[in-house]
Amino acid sequence: MSKVANYLNEHIAGEVITNSAVLKAFSHDASVLSMTPEMVVYPRSTNDIRKIARFSWQLAEKGHVLAITPRGGGTDQTGAAIGSGVIVNTTAHLTSIFELDTKQKLIRLQPGVTFGALNSALLLHGLHIPSYPASGNYSTVGGAIANNASGILSGKYGDTKAWVSQLEVVLASGDVLQTGRISKRELNRKKGLQTFEGEIYRGIDSLVTDSQELIEGTIASDVRDNSGYGGIADVKRKDGSMDLTPLFVGSQGTLGVISEVIMKSEFCNSQVMVGAAAFHSYDGARDAVDTLFDLEPSILEVIDARLFASALERGKKYAFYDQALEQGDVGAVVIFAFDEFSERARRKKAKKVTKLFKDKVVALEIEEDHDEAQTLLALREVSALALLPDEKEASAPAIIDGAYIPFQRFEDFASAVDALAKKHGIEMPLYGHGLESIFYARPILHLRKVGDKQKIFKLLDEYTTLVSAHGGHIIGEAGEGRLKASFAAKQYDADVAELFSAIRTIFDPLGTLNPGVKQSADLKQLVSQLRTDFDTADFAGKAYFN
Repeated sequence: MSKVANYLNEHIAGEVITNSAVLKAFSHDASVLSMTPEMVVYPRSTNDIRKIARFSWQLAEKGHVLAITPRGGGTDQTGAAIGSGVIVNTTAHLTSIFELDTKQKLIRLQPGVTFGALNSALLLHGLHIPSYPASGNYSTVGGAIANNASGILSGKYGDTKAWVSQLEVVLASGDVLQTGRISKRELNRKKGLQTFEGEIYRGIDSLVTDSQELIEGTIASDVRDNSGYGGIADVKRKDGSMDLTPLFVGSQGTLGVISEVIMKSEFCNSQVMVGAAAFHSYDGARDAVDTLFDLEPSILEVIDARLFASALERGKKYAFYDQALEQGDVGAVVIFAFDEFSERARRKKAKKVTKLFKDKVVALEIEEDHDEAQTLLALREVSALALLPDEKEASAPAIIDGAYIPFQRFEDFASAVDALAKKHGIEMPLYGHGLESIFYARPILHLRKVGDKQKIFKLLDEYTTLVSAHGGHIIGEAGEGRLKASFAAKQYDADVAELFSAIRTIFDPLGTLNPGVKQSADLKQLVSQLRTDFDTADFAGKAYFN
């Protein structure tokens, strides 16, 4: 064990591990990248994180950077949960739910709590946080906040950012910051502090003032772009009040380490009506999404029928799809749900759908019975089979997941993706969230082959170009991490990139917080970090669906 690890073990209540097997286990997340840390720390309290950050800060002041990488369940698909220095693992001890205020519907907890455990606790009180990601049963709340994660209900209820009330954050210096909206008067008091917190408030306030035109004209928009530090648009209001919370949400551990969270929740209805509609083509599916959008569904999914055909080849059958095939060719399937508390309201919408879709669908089924509705909802899980291809040494890495595409451009985009896939000799059927216009594709690759390793970055580059050409953003969901940072930066103007760099410098002047994440990297460096053993086996026992 190194002197640094020994020192930290002496000064924190948690544990510092340098065992080679443990380091290997933490050398990768759910991405195709790998990086071995010097040590893994299991903090037991905010004070432990403070001591780690303070020690790292002091080393950096002497010219030695010991990087800090916060980590939850390790489900990040962009390499944001790996690092060469200290991995701060929140899942061992920072897993407490402290209190629930049922009147205000606020819950206070630690970042290592999984979203599944959180919603299970809330459901006892008829509440939930609807932004939960698909990996919520084993990914953490801290990770969801770091990535501004979203899920199948986010189109109606918003992403994680919409449900975060306040944060406790350990800054790079080891100081602790409590976020929340403060008045103009309180902001002036904060700016007068002769501490690192004071420096941050002064720096961000000055930056927002100097960049107001850029923020309002370029960053503050309704278009889904989850890259960089777009939360800067929500930090300061016209009344002079400020809240730093939006900056930390989606920052992927590059501005501070989240140590405690207060989240908002909402009433949950377990009686959901679910429907599925099969169409001859994407064109029909696109029109259906436009129609359903006006009815305010809670779920609206679009799935390329090739995924069902692929599942059928592997023996997996879905009754709805089989019945649809008996009626004609199927090009795409749309899954939707209504979750109004009023049974009458749900049935009224179902009748509208039946009337509007008459003579326009290959097949249509709407179910109110809970078990039947869940069977229809399970259709969306057909994408999971793409994660685990049968072919030897084949894998389906999530290298181009989560792009935002304006839905009116979707049909043209899908055709362009097919052409790109044909060029590279692969298939990339699309599926995604219609309400948010967030889409996924999983190319099957053989990462032990040099050609396929090179193909990763060619695909990322060309896919980013396609997304831009169709008015979209490559990082519509989650963050860019290490893998996609260089490609996401291609979509920035130079002044936006400069603004994001300035934000990071204010919070992390010595470069100790997750260096390499949300920063453009040399292609050779990324190639050297590629995993040849990537096969998603770490998640084979879990329901890992988008």
